[in-house]
Amino acid sequence: MESEKTSRVKVVASGIIPLVLLGAMIFYIFGPGSDLLDFGTPLPNITIERIDFVGSEIHVTVRNTGPIDVSIAQADVNDRIQPAAIEPDRFLARFEAAKVRIPYSWNEAEPYEIGLTVNDGTRFASSVEAAAPALKPSIELVSYFAIIGTYVGIIPVLIGLLWFPFIAKMSQAKYTFFLAVTVGLLIFLGIDTIEEALEISSERLSGAFNGQLLVATVTITSFLALYYVSEKMISRATSHLSKSIAISLMVAVGIGLHNFGEGLAIGAAIGLGEVALSTFLIIGFTIHNTTEGLAIAAPMAKQRLMIGRLAALGMIAGAPAIFGAWFGGFVYSPYAAIIFLGVGAGAIFQVAAAILNWTRKDQKTFSAPMVAGIAVGMIVMYVTSILT
Repeated sequence: MESEKTSRVKVVASGIIPLVLLGAMIFYIFGPGSDLLDFGTPLPNITIERIDFVGSEIHVTVRNTGPIDVSIAQADVNDRIQPAAIEPDRFLARFEAAKVRIPYSWNEAEPYEIGLTVNDGTRFASSVEAAAPALKPSIELVSYFAIIGTYVGIIPVLIGLLWFPFIAKMSQAKYTFFLAVTVGLLIFLGIDTIEEALEISSERLSGAFNGQLLVATVTITSFLALYYVSEKMISRATSHLSKSIAISLMVAVGIGLHNFGEGLAIGAAIGLGEVALSTFLIIGFTIHNTTEGLAIAAPMAKQRLMIGRLAALGMIAGAPAIFGAWFGGFVYSPYAAIIFLGVGAGAIFQVAAAILNWTRKDQKTFSAPMVAGIAVGMIVMYVTSILT
């Protein structure tokens, strides 16, 4: 008994000692050994995260993303110094944010460059191609975004589900081909989602937050978590029918998370006044998303037609576009956008892996229809994505 206690103490100590030593090193480097960190000159850096045009003012959300504390000395619009009020104050500790309110009679649809100068004279600037009034939630706008989300997300997916009878009448080889097409569609969607997240990271997120690594971390974590859930759902399914429904459900969830990102992009474009961009996004995503209904219908195509379940899965896949449009138009945040898109990418890759594993249980190996289907799925998505 005594030897067991001694062994447990040793195990606990072996887990704690490395943490204690690491803590001691950190304490030393920030305490007695702080001179080691004084080599070189730390440079200030601030990130302009958001610019809103409200009434007769320009509101600028700024964050200190540099290694040292800074204070905002002055603001300018198109290289002309302007008076400004800073809330809560002009002094920013690392990662602290503030709102700079600049009284200015701006004109809609005109370009503006907003500059902020910090205490050491360094100026940071951000440009807006066309000024547009900041969107405020109202019944009219909420309804408008809901209609856009329905048009882009729900209706195209439901149209795509109409392929169910067509797929149901196919031979096994052709059915395998269409399942593989589904995998190709999903792989393309996953890559597209990661690309969107990385684009937001490079354009709207400071390098201090390691946006690329955040995308990778969220995507992989989402993939592993959802893969575990998917395997549990499929293993507990008592029949081939329930397994196919479980896979279609996971497909719908993955596509729904992706469509949230698409709605977010449309809402943000409308909120920034980018009318041409938002129009192309709406048209492009509408065409693009019709193929997603095929991805949901394919795993269930060899079962009897269940209109209610198919419609419910279509809503799961399409409705998030509405919530994405609301989020993008009213409370857009690059951090939240990257996290949502990363979760969506992980979910999509998980679904593709689940369908591939399910198909290969019957095929035992990759067949020509599977290889051709994956390639065709990706080509179809690429062609329809050109419109976006």
